[in-house]
Amino acid sequence: LDADLQHPISVLCCARGVRSAPLRRDRHGHDGDRAPEEPGAAAGRRGGGVRRPARGVAALGAAEASIVPFDLEKALAADYEALAAAVEQRYGRLDGLLHNAALLGTLTPIEQYEVPLFMRVMHVNVTAAFVLTQYLLPLLRKSADASVLFTSSGVGRTGRAYWGAYSVSKFAVEGLTQVLAAELENTSTVRVNIIDPGKVRTQMRRQAYPSEDAQTLPTPESLTGPYLALLGPASKGITGLRFQAQA
Repeated sequence: LDADLQHPISVLCCARGVRSAPLRRDRHGHDGDRAPEEPGAAAGRRGGGVRRPARGVAALGAAEASIVPFDLEKALAADYEALAAAVEQRYGRLDGLLHNAALLGTLTPIEQYEVPLFMRVMHVNVTAAFVLTQYLLPLLRKSADASVLFTSSGVGRTGRAYWGAYSVSKFAVEGLTQVLAAELENTSTVRVNIIDPGKVRTQMRRQAYPSEDAQTLPTPESLTGPYLALLGPASKGITGLRFQAQA
């Protein structure tokens, strides 16, 4: 997919790898050869997670981009309220929300999975995405064509032994996408979809498959096209669907 991303504002919940790549490309889908004309906003899983994409935004000449260190693991209601209020005060509306932050946890049998870690993974991967969406929906409704895009995984479609909380969390995100899409389809112009990036050369992939030759995998930057298409006008009217970035 290739699209001219016309939307002026997008929020990126980023960590690393694929999670920061979409923000490092401009609204035309290029890696910096054409500067974006409108501002954007980024909220990271933790403060350090937004630094790399922040440099990418600066390199693209987006002087008005807002980079917000936002800890999805520790954020309280007041933090979400402040983020939503800041976006509304500066931009007035929101045109795109990309949920990309996630914790892998450990590859451990359910019988032996540590309860605190299971809860952490579920909180960051599911609960935080739900809460952030809830707080930003009023701003998304102000857009003439807003897009919410969640990120899934192959283990979010078919359960796999030892993938524990990560797999369970992705099943939950798939369900959240379907429920939200159905609720908004006839009540707003906000569309909701989910994308599975597939095998990508990221730190999380290395953590899960340490013996795999990373050079055989596509880079995050090579897969931003589908993300831009699903956030932009190319997917107007499309909602409630699951996409594969490498189909």
